[in-house]
Amino acid sequence: MSEIYKNRHAAFNLHVHLIFITKYRKKVLGEVHHNYFHECVAEICKKFDAELKECNGEADHIHILIQYPPTVQLSRLVNNLKSVTSRRMRGEFLDLRGAYSKPVLWSRSYFAGSCGGASLEVIKHYIQNQQG
Repeated sequence: MSEIYKNRHAAFNLHVHLIFITKYRKKVLGEVHHNYFHECVAEICKKFDAELKECNGEADHIHILIQYPPTVQLSRLVNNLKSVTSRRMRGEFLDLRGAYSKPVLWSRSYFAGSCGGASLEVIKHYIQNQQG
């Protein structure tokens, strides 16, 4: 059974799987970058009352799993994560600053997928069998 989170007005279990891709899919991220990214994202999530559950990736992209409350606007969280991590990482690592002619790190696009809980078929079946 998944953990149910609660605040004053809601009970929830919301998770999102995010993927951030480096600009032009350049293979610029190493282990030290991933570790620093993990620290930054965990700190940012706390400010949104969210929690970083998992974070890993490769040289040109990073996967993130975040649990968040229903009061968080997902697009705001994503924009904050991308802008803050880009700024901090480019400030911390000269190799990232030198990889691009402009002050960028992430591609404008990203993947966001909801995850956790029951499958869509189970939920559809449950709703269809409710008494009206």
